Amino acid sequence: MSFLQLDGKSVLVFGVANRKSVAFHIARVLEEEGARVVYVVRSQQRKQSLDKLLANREIHVCDVESEEQIQELASRLREDETQTFAGVVHSIAFADYDGVAKPFHETSKSQFLRAVDISCFSLVAICNALKNGLLTDDASVVTISISTTRMASENYGFMGPVKAALDSSLAFLAKSFSQFSKIRFNAVGPSLLKTSASAGIPGYVDSYLYAEQVIPRGKAVQTVEAANVAAFLLSPRSAGINAQTLVVDAGMSINYFDADIVRRVVDS
Repeated sequence: MSFLQLDGKSVLVFGVANRKSVAFHIARVLEEEGARVVYVVRSQQRKQSLDKLLANREIHVCDVESEEQIQELASRLREDETQTFAGVVHSIAFADYDGVAKPFHETSKSQFLRAVDISCFSLVAICNALKNGLLTDDASVVTISISTTRMASENYGFMGPVKAALDSSLAFLAKSFSQFSKIRFNAVGPSLLKTSASAGIPGYVDSYLYAEQVIPRGKAVQTVEAANVAAFLLSPRSAGINAQTLVVDAGMSINYFDADIVRRVVDS
């Protein structure tokens, strides 16, 4: 048996887009630990693009903007009456930045509400659809947040408050699900990662390079490092952790005022 005790357990993973995706790295760690991973992707086109990467895996299509598709997914999964999931990975986020980083107060209502729907409410909707018979009584649900929602980065913009809503939802989901189960809800909060999704954030590359300077080890967080923490949270080894966001920032938050960086900024 593996240390994480995931052998033979089934985990439902939402959000693989390509081999750089956080969800893909999590799924790979889970499979290495002996878990069976069932994948859920956004569209039929995405499924086709992943045919080679996820060959011989069970893949379902579900656009989480559609409540109907979420319910249809649950119905399809219930067709196998022996199938229950010990874990769920929610690695889904979307923000329409219109190609530029605008001041937060210029965020449109449609931008904000769509980001909340896809990036936050989808977690609630998915768990609600799966709760009857598809999750084990002690299942672990893990979502992907960020290392801090209090750092008002101009380029990240309205996604900061959206991720704050996601973090808060963990506590409320944990409390409401405790009425009928022992299901846990946690998040991994990585600092800046090199993913395809992050490439769509205006000015992200500069922020990433800055993070590498601030992190004490001089190297940004690797996606697999966040994936390893997610796998731990999905495992029975983390049974005592609930309604938490585990920050994975390699110490970045302790080093914003590093003397060398301050000196370089002042001298410039």
